[in-house]
Amino acid sequence: MKGKTFFYSDPLRDDFAGTHIRKKQLPETYCYLPKSKLRHGVAWGLHHLIATPVAYLFLKISCGQKIVGREKLRLYRKEGYFLYGNHTRKAGDAFAPTLIAFPKKPYVVVDPDALSIPFLRRVVEDLGGMPLPNSLSLQRKFLSAVERRAEGGVIVIYPEAHIWPLYTGIRPFPDGAFSYPLRTNKPIFTFTTTYEKRRFWGGVKATVYIDGPFFAEGTAPKEQRKNLRDQAYAAMVERSKHSTYSPNRFIKLDV
Repeated sequence: MKGKTFFYSDPLRDDFAGTHIRKKQLPETYCYLPKSKLRHGVAWGLHHLIATPVAYLFLKISCGQKIVGREKLRLYRKEGYFLYGNHTRKAGDAFAPTLIAFPKKPYVVVDPDALSIPFLRRVVEDLGGMPLPNSLSLQRKFLSAVERRAEGGVIVIYPEAHIWPLYTGIRPFPDGAFSYPLRTNKPIFTFTTTYEKRRFWGGVKATVYIDGPFFAEGTAPKEQRKNLRDQAYAAMVERSKHSTYSPNRFIKLDV
């Protein structure tokens, strides 16, 4: 695999996804919780009958992915929880939560970019994509949807926000995204994707490590949010040490 060199100055905001999608604002009428039974039926079939086997085959063939620690989620099969992971792949990060959360359907918090392509918008929504709101009124709808989905489902968040292809470290991330578990009183788990060189097929082999559950400690919401973030970050940093290879280089610019 031929690697690339990426130059960055801000690990919190620099993005190397390379999609160049022209972002569209979500309309004020956007619905996070569609009520149509037909829509629910189509979404169920799309996720369980098509996306799940496709995700399994794609990840096995492309990077020989295996998941370590999935048994930690079994005690929460009848409850809701949050998953936080490092953001280092395009299709891989779209597919991985499907296999981690199985048999539950994961709901992934995404940038509105993911819904900016007209013919893919409905597919992303039906597969569980939840776009971040861009207005106060949509913020209320979004939070209501998160609370509803978290009752017995799985909410997936990539706190690093931006994709750094096959990056082997964990970038610093703020604690804002850790307010959702506090609102819903749900535990969080982390899933950290690590990489090593494939011996015979070329490219990289991916291993995903699951850690948790983690619960907020402290009394004030701000303290609890920071505590959750710190626990997640520490777990992901520790697991990232299992990475031994990446074809790409990331060089910090002096500004």
